[in-house]
Amino acid sequence: MADLPFDDVVDFENADRGFVAALSPCVVRAADGRVVWDNDSYDFLKGECPDTAHPSLWRQAQLCVKQGLYEVTEGIYQVRGLDLSNMTFVEGDTGVIVIDPLISTECAAAALKLYREQRGDRPVTGMIYTHSHGDHFGGAKGVTDGNIPILAPVGFMEHAVSENVYAGVAMTRRAVYMYGPALPRSAEGQISSGLGMTTSMGTTSLIPPTIDITRTGQEETIDGVKIVFQLTPGTEAPAEMNFYFPQRRALCMAENATHNQHNILTLRGAVVRDTRIWSRYLTEAIALFGDKSEVAFASHHWPTWGQENIVAFLSQQRDMYAYLHDQTLRMMNLGHTGPEIAEMIEMPPALEQAWHTHGYYGSVSHNVKAIYQRYLGWFDGNPAHLWQHPPVEAAKRYVECLGGAVAAISFARGYKDKGDLRFAAELLNHVVFADPGNGEAKNLLADVYTELGHGAENGPWRNFYLMGALELREGPVAADLDMGTPDMIAALSVEQVFDSIAIRVNGPKAWDTRLVVDWEVTDLGERYRTMLTNGAFIQEPDPKPGQADLSLKLTKLQLLGLLAGKDVGEVEHEGDMRVLGRLTAVLDTATADFAIVTP
Repeated sequence: MADLPFDDVVDFENADRGFVAALSPCVVRAADGRVVWDNDSYDFLKGECPDTAHPSLWRQAQLCVKQGLYEVTEGIYQVRGLDLSNMTFVEGDTGVIVIDPLISTECAAAALKLYREQRGDRPVTGMIYTHSHGDHFGGAKGVTDGNIPILAPVGFMEHAVSENVYAGVAMTRRAVYMYGPALPRSAEGQISSGLGMTTSMGTTSLIPPTIDITRTGQEETIDGVKIVFQLTPGTEAPAEMNFYFPQRRALCMAENATHNQHNILTLRGAVVRDTRIWSRYLTEAIALFGDKSEVAFASHHWPTWGQENIVAFLSQQRDMYAYLHDQTLRMMNLGHTGPEIAEMIEMPPALEQAWHTHGYYGSVSHNVKAIYQRYLGWFDGNPAHLWQHPPVEAAKRYVECLGGAVAAISFARGYKDKGDLRFAAELLNHVVFADPGNGEAKNLLADVYTELGHGAENGPWRNFYLMGALELREGPVAADLDMGTPDMIAALSVEQVFDSIAIRVNGPKAWDTRLVVDWEVTDLGERYRTMLTNGAFIQEPDPKPGQADLSLKLTKLQLLGLLAGKDVGEVEHEGDMRVLGRLTAVLDTATADFAIVTP
Protein backbone atom coordinates (compact mmCIF):
# COMPACT_ATOMS: atom_id res chain seq x y z
CA MET A 1 0.00 0.00 0.00
CA ALA A 2 2.87 2.36 0.75
CA ASP A 3 3.93 2.12 -2.90
CA LEU A 4 0.56 3.20 -4.29
CA PRO A 5 0.71 6.49 -6.24
CA PHE A 6 -1.31 8.67 -3.85
CA ASP A 7 0.22 11.76 -5.51
CA ASP A 8 -1.57 10.84 -8.78
CA VAL A 9 -4.63 13.13 -8.87
CA VAL A 10 -5.82 12.44 -12.43
CA ASP A 11 -8.89 10.56 -11.18
CA PHE A 12 -9.90 13.54 -9.04
CA GLU A 13 -9.45 15.89 -12.00
CA ASN A 14 -11.55 13.62 -14.21
CA ALA A 15 -14.23 13.16 -11.54
CA ASP A 16 -14.58 16.97 -11.31
CA ARG A 17 -14.30 17.67 -15.02
CA GLY A 18 -17.44 19.06 -16.65
CA PHE A 19 -19.18 19.85 -13.37
CA VAL A 20 -22.37 21.86 -13.96
CA ALA A 21 -24.43 21.82 -10.76
CA ALA A 22 -24.99 19.80 -7.59
CA LEU A 23 -28.23 18.77 -5.94
CA SER A 24 -28.48 20.72 -2.70
CA PRO A 25 -29.33 19.26 -0.32
CA CYS A 26 -28.55 15.91 -1.90
CA VAL A 27 -31.43 14.14 -0.15
CA VAL A 28 -34.21 12.34 -2.05
CA ARG A 29 -37.48 11.43 -0.37
CA ALA A 30 -40.37 9.13 -1.25
CA ALA A 31 -43.92 10.43 -1.46
CA ASP A 32 -44.47 9.52 2.21
CA GLY A 33 -41.47 11.60 3.29
CA ARG A 34 -39.16 8.63 3.85
CA VAL A 35 -35.53 9.30 2.88
CA VAL A 36 -34.49 6.97 0.06
CA TRP A 37 -31.13 8.63 -0.72
CA ASP A 38 -28.87 10.86 1.35
CA ASN A 39 -25.51 11.64 -0.19
CA ASP A 40 -24.90 14.45 2.31
CA SER A 41 -24.54 11.84 5.05
CA TYR A 42 -21.09 11.13 3.61
CA ASP A 43 -19.73 14.63 4.32
CA PHE A 44 -17.27 13.09 6.77
CA LEU A 45 -15.29 11.87 3.74
CA LYS A 46 -13.97 15.41 3.28
CA GLY A 47 -11.57 14.72 6.13
CA GLU A 48 -8.29 12.83 6.25
CA CYS A 49 -8.33 9.04 6.24
CA PRO A 50 -8.72 7.71 9.81
CA ASP A 51 -7.28 4.53 11.28
CA THR A 52 -10.68 2.85 10.84
CA ALA A 53 -10.48 2.79 7.02
CA HIS A 54 -8.13 1.49 4.37
CA PRO A 55 -6.53 4.57 2.73
CA SER A 56 -7.10 3.18 -0.76
CA LEU A 57 -10.83 2.57 -0.12
CA TRP A 58 -11.11 6.01 1.52
CA ARG A 59 -9.67 7.56 -1.65
CA GLN A 60 -12.16 5.63 -3.78
CA ALA A 61 -15.02 6.78 -1.55
CA GLN A 62 -13.92 10.40 -1.90
CA LEU A 63 -14.18 9.98 -5.67
CA CYS A 64 -17.49 8.12 -5.66
CA VAL A 65 -19.20 10.58 -3.32
CA LYS A 66 -18.94 13.46 -5.79
CA GLN A 67 -22.43 14.29 -6.97
CA GLY A 68 -24.28 16.45 -9.43
CA LEU A 69 -24.74 17.05 -13.16
CA TYR A 70 -21.60 16.77 -15.30
CA GLU A 71 -20.97 17.44 -18.98
CA VAL A 72 -19.25 14.43 -20.53
CA THR A 73 -18.95 15.96 -24.00
CA GLU A 74 -21.12 18.21 -26.12
CA GLY A 75 -24.69 16.91 -25.88
CA ILE A 76 -23.95 14.17 -23.30
CA TYR A 77 -24.42 14.71 -19.57
CA GLN A 78 -24.29 12.47 -16.50
CA VAL A 79 -25.89 12.71 -13.08
CA ARG A 80 -23.60 11.00 -10.60
CA GLY A 81 -23.94 10.46 -6.87
CA LEU A 82 -27.74 10.16 -6.76
CA ASP A 83 -27.72 6.37 -6.51
CA LEU A 84 -25.31 3.47 -6.74
CA SER A 85 -25.18 3.95 -10.52
CA ASN A 86 -25.00 6.89 -12.96
CA MET A 87 -27.80 8.19 -15.15
CA THR A 88 -26.67 9.54 -18.53
CA PHE A 89 -28.52 11.98 -20.81
CA VAL A 90 -27.86 12.15 -24.55
CA GLU A 91 -29.46 15.14 -26.22
CA GLY A 92 -31.28 14.49 -29.48
CA ASP A 93 -33.13 16.58 -32.05
CA THR A 94 -36.27 17.06 -29.95
CA GLY A 95 -35.52 15.73 -26.48
CA VAL A 96 -33.13 13.60 -24.48
CA ILE A 97 -32.28 9.89 -24.36
CA VAL A 98 -31.86 8.43 -20.87
CA ILE A 99 -29.25 5.71 -20.27
CA ASP A 100 -29.74 3.59 -17.13
CA PRO A 101 -32.43 5.19 -14.93
CA LEU A 102 -30.90 4.20 -11.56
CA ILE A 103 -32.50 1.88 -8.95
CA SER A 104 -35.39 3.94 -7.60
CA THR A 105 -38.04 6.00 -9.37
CA GLU A 106 -37.58 8.80 -6.83
CA CYS A 107 -33.83 9.09 -7.54
CA ALA A 108 -34.38 8.90 -11.29
CA ALA A 109 -36.95 11.69 -11.13
CA ALA A 110 -34.58 13.82 -9.05
CA ALA A 111 -31.77 13.25 -11.56
CA LEU A 112 -34.00 14.22 -14.48
CA LYS A 113 -35.16 17.34 -12.62
CA LEU A 114 -31.55 18.37 -11.95
CA TYR A 115 -30.71 17.90 -15.64
CA ARG A 116 -33.73 19.92 -16.78
CA GLU A 117 -32.97 22.76 -14.38
CA GLN A 118 -29.69 23.26 -16.21
CA ARG A 119 -30.50 22.15 -19.78
CA GLY A 120 -34.16 22.99 -20.23
CA ASP A 121 -37.40 21.06 -19.99
CA ARG A 122 -36.57 18.54 -22.70
CA PRO A 123 -38.90 15.55 -23.08
CA VAL A 124 -37.51 12.04 -22.69
CA THR A 125 -37.53 10.65 -26.23
CA GLY A 126 -35.77 7.33 -25.68
CA MET A 127 -34.21 5.10 -23.05
CA ILE A 128 -31.40 2.55 -23.06
CA TYR A 129 -30.78 -0.21 -20.52
CA THR A 130 -27.11 -1.17 -20.72
CA HIS A 131 -27.70 -4.48 -18.94
CA SER A 132 -29.98 -6.57 -16.77
CA HIS A 133 -29.08 -5.50 -13.21
CA GLY A 134 -31.62 -3.60 -11.13
CA ASP A 135 -29.52 -0.46 -10.62
CA HIS A 136 -29.80 0.15 -14.37
CA PHE A 137 -33.54 -0.14 -14.90
CA GLY A 138 -35.34 0.13 -11.54
CA GLY A 139 -36.04 3.88 -11.78
CA ALA A 140 -37.56 3.74 -15.26
CA LYS A 141 -41.01 4.96 -14.24
CA GLY A 142 -39.43 7.98 -12.62
CA VAL A 143 -38.60 9.40 -16.06
CA THR A 144 -41.15 7.95 -18.50
CA ASP A 145 -44.48 6.16 -18.78
CA GLY A 146 -42.92 3.92 -21.43
CA ASN A 147 -44.39 5.52 -24.55
CA ILE A 148 -40.94 5.89 -26.12
CA PRO A 149 -38.34 3.60 -27.75
CA ILE A 150 -36.56 1.55 -25.06
CA LEU A 151 -33.45 -0.35 -26.15
CA ALA A 152 -31.83 -3.28 -24.36
CA PRO A 153 -29.58 -6.24 -25.18
CA VAL A 154 -31.33 -9.40 -26.30
CA GLY A 155 -32.24 -11.56 -23.29
CA PHE A 156 -32.62 -8.53 -21.04
CA MET A 157 -36.09 -9.35 -19.74
CA GLU A 158 -35.34 -13.01 -19.09
CA HIS A 159 -32.28 -12.22 -17.00
CA ALA A 160 -33.58 -9.06 -15.31
CA VAL A 161 -36.61 -10.95 -14.04
CA SER A 162 -35.09 -14.34 -13.27
CA GLU A 163 -32.24 -12.91 -11.18
CA ASN A 164 -34.62 -10.87 -9.04
CA VAL A 165 -37.32 -13.55 -8.64
CA TYR A 166 -35.74 -17.02 -8.64
CA ALA A 167 -33.07 -16.33 -6.01
CA GLY A 168 -34.25 -12.81 -5.27
CA VAL A 169 -35.00 -13.24 -1.56
CA ALA A 170 -31.60 -14.73 -0.75
CA MET A 171 -29.79 -12.17 -2.92
CA THR A 172 -31.68 -9.29 -1.33
CA ARG A 173 -30.84 -10.54 2.16
CA ARG A 174 -27.16 -10.84 1.29
CA ALA A 175 -27.21 -7.42 -0.39
CA VAL A 176 -27.91 -5.99 3.08
CA TYR A 177 -24.41 -7.19 3.98
CA MET A 178 -22.83 -6.22 0.67
CA TYR A 179 -23.97 -2.59 0.66
CA GLY A 180 -24.42 -2.06 4.41
CA PRO A 181 -27.49 0.23 4.31
CA ALA A 182 -28.13 -0.41 8.02
CA LEU A 183 -24.62 0.69 9.02
CA PRO A 184 -23.99 4.22 10.27
CA ARG A 185 -22.47 6.55 7.67
CA SER A 186 -19.21 7.30 9.42
CA ALA A 187 -15.50 6.66 9.46
CA GLU A 188 -16.24 3.63 11.65
CA GLY A 189 -19.19 2.41 9.56
CA GLN A 190 -20.26 2.40 5.93
CA ILE A 191 -18.03 4.56 3.71
CA SER A 192 -18.62 3.16 0.22
CA SER A 193 -19.35 0.04 -1.76
CA GLY A 194 -16.45 0.79 -4.11
CA LEU A 195 -18.71 0.82 -7.15
CA GLY A 196 -20.67 3.73 -5.70
CA MET A 197 -21.75 4.79 -2.25
CA THR A 198 -24.64 2.40 -1.57
CA THR A 199 -28.05 1.44 -2.95
CA SER A 200 -31.05 3.76 -2.83
CA MET A 201 -34.10 2.48 -0.95
CA GLY A 202 -36.99 3.80 -3.01
CA THR A 203 -39.60 2.38 -5.38
CA THR A 204 -38.35 0.05 -8.09
CA SER A 205 -40.04 -0.42 -11.46
CA LEU A 206 -39.53 -2.11 -14.81
CA ILE A 207 -40.72 -1.09 -18.26
CA PRO A 208 -40.06 -3.78 -20.91
CA PRO A 209 -37.81 -2.77 -23.81
CA THR A 210 -39.33 -2.16 -27.23
CA ILE A 211 -36.17 -2.71 -29.32
CA ASP A 212 -33.79 -5.66 -28.83
CA ILE A 213 -30.14 -5.31 -29.74
CA THR A 214 -29.34 -8.71 -31.21
CA ARG A 215 -25.90 -8.36 -32.83
CA THR A 216 -22.65 -6.44 -32.69
CA GLY A 217 -22.61 -3.76 -35.35
CA GLN A 218 -26.35 -3.14 -35.13
CA GLU A 219 -27.14 0.53 -35.67
CA GLU A 220 -30.17 2.41 -34.38
CA THR A 221 -31.13 6.07 -34.62
CA ILE A 222 -33.19 7.54 -31.76
CA ASP A 223 -34.30 11.19 -31.90
CA GLY A 224 -31.67 11.87 -34.54
CA VAL A 225 -28.87 10.24 -32.49
CA LYS A 226 -27.02 7.43 -34.25
CA ILE A 227 -25.85 4.59 -32.00
CA VAL A 228 -23.63 1.60 -32.88
CA PHE A 229 -23.87 -1.40 -30.55
CA GLN A 230 -21.53 -4.16 -29.33
CA LEU A 231 -23.17 -7.13 -27.59
CA THR A 232 -21.21 -8.49 -24.62
CA PRO A 233 -23.23 -11.35 -23.09
CA GLY A 234 -21.69 -13.23 -20.19
CA THR A 235 -19.48 -10.37 -19.02
CA GLU A 236 -20.60 -8.26 -16.05
CA ALA A 237 -24.19 -9.41 -16.71
CA PRO A 238 -25.72 -12.24 -18.75
CA ALA A 239 -27.27 -9.60 -21.06
CA GLU A 240 -25.09 -6.53 -21.54
CA MET A 241 -23.88 -4.23 -24.31
CA ASN A 242 -21.44 -1.42 -25.03
CA PHE A 243 -22.31 1.25 -27.59
CA TYR A 244 -20.78 4.15 -29.50
CA PHE A 245 -22.10 7.57 -30.48
CA PRO A 246 -20.26 8.45 -33.72
CA GLN A 247 -21.62 12.02 -33.84
CA ARG A 248 -20.06 12.70 -30.41
CA ARG A 249 -17.08 10.29 -30.66
CA ALA A 250 -18.25 8.95 -27.29
CA LEU A 251 -18.14 5.34 -26.07
CA CYS A 252 -20.41 3.90 -23.37
CA MET A 253 -18.79 0.88 -21.70
CA ALA A 254 -21.86 -0.07 -19.62
CA GLU A 255 -20.35 -1.83 -16.58
CA ASN A 256 -17.68 -3.72 -18.48
CA ALA A 257 -14.89 -1.24 -17.69
CA THR A 258 -15.19 0.82 -14.51
CA HIS A 259 -12.67 2.32 -12.10
CA ASN A 260 -12.28 -0.82 -10.03
CA GLN A 261 -11.78 -4.52 -10.42
CA HIS A 262 -15.29 -5.85 -10.77
CA ASN A 263 -16.89 -9.00 -9.40
CA ILE A 264 -16.63 -12.34 -11.17
CA LEU A 265 -19.07 -13.62 -8.56
CA THR A 266 -20.76 -10.87 -6.61
CA LEU A 267 -20.91 -11.49 -2.86
CA ARG A 268 -24.70 -11.10 -2.82
CA GLY A 269 -24.81 -14.09 -5.19
CA ALA A 270 -25.31 -14.40 -8.96
CA VAL A 271 -24.33 -16.57 -11.89
CA VAL A 272 -20.52 -16.82 -12.17
CA ARG A 273 -19.24 -14.50 -14.88
CA ASP A 274 -16.82 -15.44 -17.63
CA THR A 275 -13.49 -13.61 -17.31
CA ARG A 276 -12.21 -15.18 -20.53
CA ILE A 277 -15.00 -13.77 -22.68
CA TRP A 278 -15.01 -10.51 -20.69
CA SER A 279 -11.40 -9.82 -21.66
CA ARG A 280 -12.09 -10.73 -25.29
CA TYR A 281 -15.01 -8.33 -25.53
CA LEU A 282 -12.75 -5.57 -24.20
CA THR A 283 -10.25 -6.40 -26.94
CA GLU A 284 -13.12 -6.21 -29.43
CA ALA A 285 -14.24 -2.85 -28.03
CA ILE A 286 -10.74 -1.45 -28.49
CA ALA A 287 -10.68 -2.71 -32.09
CA LEU A 288 -14.16 -1.39 -32.89
CA PHE A 289 -14.08 1.96 -31.15
CA GLY A 290 -10.65 2.68 -29.66
CA ASP A 291 -9.30 4.86 -32.47
CA LYS A 292 -12.62 6.69 -32.86
CA SER A 293 -13.36 7.66 -29.25
CA GLU A 294 -12.51 10.92 -27.53
CA VAL A 295 -14.36 10.06 -24.33
CA ALA A 296 -15.38 6.78 -22.67
CA PHE A 297 -17.98 6.74 -19.90
CA ALA A 298 -19.72 4.00 -17.97
CA SER A 299 -22.70 3.29 -15.74
CA HIS A 300 -20.56 3.89 -12.64
CA HIS A 301 -17.70 6.23 -11.76
CA TRP A 302 -16.26 9.01 -13.95
CA PRO A 303 -15.27 9.20 -17.65
CA THR A 304 -11.89 8.90 -19.33
CA TRP A 305 -10.92 11.47 -21.98
CA GLY A 306 -8.43 11.21 -24.83
CA GLN A 307 -7.99 8.41 -27.36
CA GLU A 308 -4.67 7.19 -25.94
CA ASN A 309 -5.95 7.27 -22.37
CA ILE A 310 -9.08 5.35 -23.34
CA VAL A 311 -7.11 2.60 -25.08
CA ALA A 312 -4.69 2.35 -22.14
CA PHE A 313 -7.59 2.16 -19.67
CA LEU A 314 -9.46 -0.52 -21.63
CA SER A 315 -6.25 -2.46 -22.26
CA GLN A 316 -5.39 -2.61 -18.56
CA GLN A 317 -8.93 -3.66 -17.68
CA ARG A 318 -8.71 -6.37 -20.35
CA ASP A 319 -5.30 -7.56 -19.17
CA MET A 320 -6.55 -7.74 -15.57
CA TYR A 321 -9.44 -10.09 -16.38
CA ALA A 322 -7.35 -12.18 -18.77
CA TYR A 323 -4.55 -12.50 -16.20
CA LEU A 324 -6.94 -13.56 -13.43
CA HIS A 325 -8.50 -16.17 -15.71
CA ASP A 326 -5.34 -17.61 -17.18
CA GLN A 327 -3.29 -17.72 -13.98
CA THR A 328 -6.14 -19.34 -12.05
CA LEU A 329 -6.43 -22.02 -14.74
CA ARG A 330 -2.65 -22.49 -14.83
CA MET A 331 -2.44 -23.05 -11.08
CA MET A 332 -5.65 -25.07 -11.04
CA ASN A 333 -4.11 -27.47 -13.55
CA LEU A 334 -1.05 -27.75 -11.30
CA GLY A 335 -3.35 -29.10 -8.60
CA HIS A 336 -4.01 -26.02 -6.49
CA THR A 337 -7.45 -25.29 -5.07
CA GLY A 338 -9.36 -22.01 -5.20
CA PRO A 339 -8.39 -20.81 -1.69
CA GLU A 340 -4.76 -21.77 -2.33
CA ILE A 341 -4.64 -19.88 -5.63
CA ALA A 342 -6.26 -16.86 -4.01
CA GLU A 343 -3.34 -16.70 -1.57
CA MET A 344 -0.65 -17.44 -4.15
CA ILE A 345 -1.58 -15.22 -7.08
CA GLU A 346 0.39 -11.99 -7.63
CA MET A 347 -0.89 -9.30 -9.95
CA PRO A 348 1.58 -7.74 -12.41
CA PRO A 349 3.28 -4.61 -10.99
CA ALA A 350 1.98 -2.38 -13.79
CA LEU A 351 -1.59 -3.37 -12.97
CA GLU A 352 -1.01 -2.94 -9.23
CA GLN A 353 0.04 0.65 -9.90
CA ALA A 354 -3.19 1.41 -11.79
CA TRP A 355 -5.87 2.58 -9.37
CA HIS A 356 -8.72 1.27 -11.50
CA THR A 357 -7.56 -2.35 -11.22
CA HIS A 358 -7.83 -2.40 -7.42
CA GLY A 359 -10.41 -4.53 -5.68
CA TYR A 360 -12.79 -1.92 -4.34
CA TYR A 361 -15.85 -3.93 -5.42
CA GLY A 362 -14.54 -7.25 -6.67
CA SER A 363 -11.30 -8.61 -5.24
CA VAL A 364 -8.49 -10.83 -6.45
CA SER A 365 -9.26 -13.20 -3.57
CA HIS A 366 -12.93 -13.89 -4.22
CA ASN A 367 -12.64 -13.51 -8.00
CA VAL A 368 -10.04 -16.26 -8.21
CA LYS A 369 -12.31 -18.54 -6.18
CA ALA A 370 -15.17 -17.70 -8.55
CA ILE A 371 -13.12 -18.64 -11.61
CA TYR A 372 -12.22 -21.92 -9.93
CA GLN A 373 -15.91 -22.46 -9.17
CA ARG A 374 -16.90 -21.79 -12.77
CA TYR A 375 -14.65 -24.56 -14.04
CA LEU A 376 -14.55 -27.12 -11.21
CA GLY A 377 -17.44 -26.27 -8.90
CA TRP A 378 -17.58 -26.40 -5.10
CA PHE A 379 -15.59 -29.64 -4.65
CA ASP A 380 -11.79 -29.38 -4.52
CA GLY A 381 -11.21 -33.11 -5.06
CA ASN A 382 -10.19 -33.90 -1.50
CA PRO A 383 -12.39 -36.77 -0.21
CA ALA A 384 -12.39 -35.21 3.27
CA HIS A 385 -14.41 -32.36 1.80
CA LEU A 386 -16.89 -34.54 -0.04
CA TRP A 387 -19.30 -35.20 2.83
CA GLN A 388 -18.59 -32.72 5.58
CA HIS A 389 -20.93 -31.93 8.43
CA PRO A 390 -23.10 -28.82 7.99
CA PRO A 391 -21.94 -25.71 9.92
CA VAL A 392 -23.71 -26.27 13.24
CA GLU A 393 -22.72 -29.95 13.59
CA ALA A 394 -19.15 -29.25 12.50
CA ALA A 395 -18.93 -26.34 14.93
CA LYS A 396 -20.02 -28.47 17.89
CA ARG A 397 -17.31 -31.00 17.11
CA TYR A 398 -14.57 -28.35 16.63
CA VAL A 399 -15.44 -26.75 19.95
CA GLU A 400 -15.45 -30.15 21.64
CA CYS A 401 -12.00 -30.90 20.22
CA LEU A 402 -10.71 -27.56 21.45
CA GLY A 403 -11.83 -28.35 24.99
CA GLY A 404 -15.14 -26.53 25.07
CA ALA A 405 -16.34 -22.98 24.48
CA VAL A 406 -14.16 -21.41 27.22
CA ALA A 407 -11.00 -22.93 25.77
CA ALA A 408 -11.99 -22.09 22.20
CA ILE A 409 -12.61 -18.45 23.15
CA SER A 410 -9.25 -18.35 24.90
CA PHE A 411 -7.50 -19.67 21.79
CA ALA A 412 -9.35 -17.11 19.69
CA ARG A 413 -8.28 -14.24 21.97
CA GLY A 414 -4.70 -15.39 21.56
CA TYR A 415 -4.93 -15.35 17.78
CA LYS A 416 -6.65 -11.95 17.89
CA ASP A 417 -3.92 -10.52 20.10
CA LYS A 418 -1.28 -11.86 17.69
CA GLY A 419 -3.06 -10.13 14.80
CA ASP A 420 -4.34 -13.31 13.17
CA LEU A 421 -7.87 -12.00 12.84
CA ARG A 422 -8.76 -14.45 10.10
CA PHE A 423 -8.26 -17.51 12.30
CA ALA A 424 -9.73 -15.80 15.36
CA ALA A 425 -12.88 -15.24 13.30
CA GLU A 426 -12.94 -18.88 12.22
CA LEU A 427 -12.62 -20.18 15.78
CA LEU A 428 -15.20 -17.78 17.19
CA ASN A 429 -17.61 -18.55 14.38
CA HIS A 430 -17.48 -22.21 15.45
CA VAL A 431 -18.25 -21.25 19.04
CA VAL A 432 -21.22 -19.11 17.97
CA PHE A 433 -22.62 -21.84 15.73
CA ALA A 434 -22.12 -24.47 18.44
CA ASP A 435 -23.69 -22.23 21.10
CA PRO A 436 -25.55 -19.21 19.67
CA GLY A 437 -26.42 -18.07 23.18
CA ASN A 438 -22.77 -17.51 24.11
CA GLY A 439 -22.66 -13.73 24.45
CA GLU A 440 -18.94 -13.57 25.12
CA ALA A 441 -18.15 -15.35 21.86
CA LYS A 442 -20.60 -13.20 19.88
CA ASN A 443 -19.20 -9.95 21.25
CA LEU A 444 -15.60 -10.99 20.68
CA LEU A 445 -16.43 -12.13 17.14
CA ALA A 446 -18.14 -8.79 16.52
CA ASP A 447 -14.94 -7.04 17.64
CA VAL A 448 -12.88 -9.20 15.27
CA TYR A 449 -15.24 -8.51 12.36
CA THR A 450 -15.01 -4.78 13.09
CA GLU A 451 -11.21 -4.85 12.90
CA LEU A 452 -11.31 -6.88 9.68
CA GLY A 453 -13.80 -4.44 8.18
CA HIS A 454 -11.75 -1.38 9.07
CA GLY A 455 -8.72 -2.88 7.34
CA ALA A 456 -10.45 -3.90 4.10
CA GLU A 457 -9.66 -2.19 0.80
CA ASN A 458 -12.75 -3.80 -0.72
CA GLY A 459 -16.02 -1.96 -0.06
CA PRO A 460 -18.32 -5.02 0.11
CA TRP A 461 -15.80 -6.88 2.32
CA ARG A 462 -15.85 -3.94 4.74
CA ASN A 463 -19.65 -3.88 4.70
CA PHE A 464 -19.93 -7.66 5.15
CA TYR A 465 -17.65 -7.61 8.18
CA LEU A 466 -19.32 -4.58 9.77
CA MET A 467 -22.83 -5.91 9.08
CA GLY A 468 -21.78 -9.22 10.65
CA ALA A 469 -20.64 -7.32 13.73
CA LEU A 470 -23.89 -5.33 13.86
CA GLU A 471 -26.12 -8.41 13.57
CA LEU A 472 -24.14 -10.34 16.16
CA ARG A 473 -24.94 -7.51 18.57
CA GLU A 474 -28.44 -6.54 17.45
CA GLY A 475 -29.91 -9.41 15.40
CA PRO A 476 -30.91 -9.67 11.73
CA VAL A 477 -31.76 -6.55 9.75
CA ALA A 478 -34.53 -6.86 7.16
CA ALA A 479 -33.89 -5.59 3.64
CA ASP A 480 -35.63 -2.31 2.77
CA LEU A 481 -35.19 -2.60 -0.99
CA ASP A 482 -37.78 -4.86 -2.65
CA MET A 483 -37.07 -6.02 -6.20
CA GLY A 484 -40.13 -8.32 -6.24
CA THR A 485 -42.39 -5.41 -7.18
CA PRO A 486 -45.62 -5.62 -9.24
CA ASP A 487 -43.67 -4.49 -12.32
CA MET A 488 -41.18 -7.31 -11.84
CA ILE A 489 -43.89 -9.92 -11.30
CA ALA A 490 -45.88 -8.68 -14.30
CA ALA A 491 -42.75 -8.96 -16.45
CA LEU A 492 -42.44 -12.70 -15.81
CA SER A 493 -43.18 -14.90 -18.79
CA VAL A 494 -45.71 -17.68 -18.16
CA GLU A 495 -42.81 -20.15 -18.08
CA GLN A 496 -41.09 -18.00 -15.44
CA VAL A 497 -44.33 -17.75 -13.45
CA PHE A 498 -44.45 -21.53 -13.20
CA ASP A 499 -40.71 -21.64 -12.43
CA SER A 500 -41.30 -19.25 -9.53
CA ILE A 501 -44.02 -21.58 -8.22
CA ALA A 502 -41.80 -24.65 -8.59
CA ILE A 503 -39.06 -23.24 -6.36
CA ARG A 504 -41.61 -22.59 -3.59
CA VAL A 505 -43.00 -26.14 -3.41
CA ASN A 506 -42.29 -27.72 -0.02
CA GLY A 507 -41.18 -31.11 -1.31
CA PRO A 508 -41.93 -33.29 1.73
CA LYS A 509 -45.39 -31.72 2.16
CA ALA A 510 -46.12 -32.41 -1.50
CA TRP A 511 -44.78 -35.97 -1.75
CA ASP A 512 -48.21 -37.56 -1.80
CA THR A 513 -50.07 -34.83 -3.67
CA ARG A 514 -50.66 -35.32 -7.38
CA LEU A 515 -52.30 -32.58 -9.46
CA VAL A 516 -52.65 -31.92 -13.18
CA VAL A 517 -53.80 -28.49 -14.33
CA ASP A 518 -54.16 -27.27 -17.92
CA TRP A 519 -53.78 -23.53 -18.50
CA GLU A 520 -54.84 -21.66 -21.63
CA VAL A 521 -53.56 -18.09 -21.41
CA THR A 522 -55.94 -16.43 -23.80
CA ASP A 523 -54.30 -13.01 -24.24
CA LEU A 524 -50.96 -14.61 -25.11
CA GLY A 525 -52.27 -17.58 -27.10
CA GLU A 526 -50.19 -19.96 -24.96
CA ARG A 527 -51.10 -23.36 -23.49
CA TYR A 528 -49.40 -25.21 -20.66
CA ARG A 529 -49.91 -28.28 -18.53
CA THR A 530 -48.53 -28.28 -14.98
CA MET A 531 -48.16 -31.41 -12.88
CA LEU A 532 -47.36 -31.80 -9.20
CA THR A 533 -45.77 -35.20 -8.88
CA ASN A 534 -43.34 -36.61 -6.31
CA GLY A 535 -42.96 -33.16 -4.79
CA ALA A 536 -41.87 -31.64 -8.12
CA PHE A 537 -43.86 -29.03 -10.04
CA ILE A 538 -43.48 -29.83 -13.75
CA GLN A 539 -44.56 -27.67 -16.67
CA GLU A 540 -45.14 -28.70 -20.29
CA PRO A 541 -45.85 -26.21 -23.09
CA ASP A 542 -48.35 -27.06 -25.86
CA PRO A 543 -49.44 -30.35 -24.25
CA LYS A 544 -51.21 -33.12 -26.11
CA PRO A 545 -54.88 -33.64 -25.15
CA GLY A 546 -55.21 -35.47 -21.85
CA GLN A 547 -57.19 -35.67 -18.68
CA ALA A 548 -56.55 -32.89 -16.16
CA ASP A 549 -57.92 -32.30 -12.67
CA LEU A 550 -58.63 -28.71 -13.70
CA SER A 551 -58.61 -26.85 -17.04
CA LEU A 552 -58.56 -23.05 -17.06
CA LYS A 553 -58.98 -20.36 -19.69
CA LEU A 554 -57.73 -17.04 -18.37
CA THR A 555 -55.54 -14.02 -19.01
CA LYS A 556 -51.99 -13.70 -17.71
CA LEU A 557 -53.17 -11.10 -15.19
CA GLN A 558 -55.78 -13.55 -13.89
CA LEU A 559 -53.14 -16.28 -13.75
CA LEU A 560 -50.90 -14.10 -11.56
CA GLY A 561 -53.86 -13.21 -9.36
CA LEU A 562 -55.00 -16.79 -8.87
CA LEU A 563 -51.55 -17.99 -7.90
CA ALA A 564 -51.26 -15.08 -5.46
CA GLY A 565 -54.56 -16.11 -3.83
CA LYS A 566 -56.46 -13.03 -5.04
CA ASP A 567 -60.06 -12.74 -6.19
CA VAL A 568 -59.92 -12.37 -9.99
CA GLY A 569 -63.62 -12.87 -10.68
CA GLU A 570 -65.11 -15.64 -12.77
CA VAL A 571 -62.63 -17.74 -14.71
CA GLU A 572 -63.75 -20.14 -17.44
CA HIS A 573 -62.88 -23.61 -16.23
CA GLU A 574 -63.64 -27.32 -16.24
CA GLY A 575 -63.00 -29.42 -13.14
CA ASP A 576 -62.57 -28.66 -9.46
CA MET A 577 -61.27 -25.15 -8.61
CA ARG A 578 -60.31 -26.43 -5.16
CA VAL A 579 -57.29 -27.99 -6.89
CA LEU A 580 -55.63 -24.56 -6.78
CA GLY A 581 -56.04 -24.48 -3.01
CA ARG A 582 -54.35 -27.87 -2.75
CA LEU A 583 -51.44 -26.43 -4.77
CA THR A 584 -51.03 -23.22 -2.76
CA ALA A 585 -51.23 -25.25 0.47
CA VAL A 586 -47.83 -26.83 -0.28
CA LEU A 587 -46.06 -23.57 -1.19
CA ASP A 588 -43.53 -21.94 1.16
CA THR A 589 -43.13 -18.20 1.52
CA ALA A 590 -39.51 -17.05 1.65
CA THR A 591 -38.28 -14.76 4.42
CA ALA A 592 -35.91 -11.85 3.85
CA ASP A 593 -34.41 -11.76 7.37
CA PHE A 594 -32.89 -15.22 7.78
CA ALA A 595 -29.80 -15.55 9.97
CA ILE A 596 -26.33 -15.32 8.43
CA VAL A 597 -23.77 -14.92 11.23
CA THR A 598 -25.70 -17.14 13.63
CA PRO A 599 -27.32 -20.53 12.98
